[in-house]
Amino acid sequence: MPFHPLRTRLDAVRSSVRRTVLRRRRVLSAGCAAAAVLACLRAVEPPPPDTVPVLTAARDLPSGAVLHGDDLVTAHLPEGSAPDGLARDAVGRTLAAPLRRGEPVTDVRLVGRQLLEGYPGLVAVPVRVPDAGAAALLKVGDRVDLLATDPTGTAPAQVVASAVQVVAIPAPDEGTSGVGAVTGRLIVVATSEGVAHELSAQAVRGFLSLALSPP
Repeated sequence: MPFHPLRTRLDAVRSSVRRTVLRRRRVLSAGCAAAAVLACLRAVEPPPPDTVPVLTAARDLPSGAVLHGDDLVTAHLPEGSAPDGLARDAVGRTLAAPLRRGEPVTDVRLVGRQLLEGYPGLVAVPVRVPDAGAAALLKVGDRVDLLATDPTGTAPAQVVASAVQVVAIPAPDEGTSGVGAVTGRLIVVATSEGVAHELSAQAVRGFLSLALSPP
């Protein structure tokens, strides 16, 4: 029989592999068993829950801030854990209350009709007070008295609205310096329609100042 070096080498390789497998059969068997168990676990593992995209604050944001794209990030929350009233298009809207980083943006956090959901029968009235420093001391939820002041100083101040609640504090106006610039600070309060009309009339005739009401 002719001698075949290649066949001899192949036989030697096969013998070596066979001996290696026999020596390590326990390790190989354990590995196969572990792989089978892992495959079974994955087969019975429940699918991941459905999620919904939620706009959240990218950082702590103050009340009155006008939202820009970089103020918001999209998070994905499990469908059952997302809050109601999610804001879908919040860019350009004004915050009615502060937001913590990671907090979802909902309709009640934005200036709009939703601000009055807790105040049935009332309307939201924007009021500009001349003392921006005093307005800066306010926070959403404070109650204030609004007083009409005669700019000539010949008549005493008159209380126009008593213990009205502040529902929004827009950010300070930008570019308000120079001749004819609008001064003071804008706040939004919840009050009755009758008082709202009187506030508008007094704002035309004079100045409206504020005083904090007791809680």
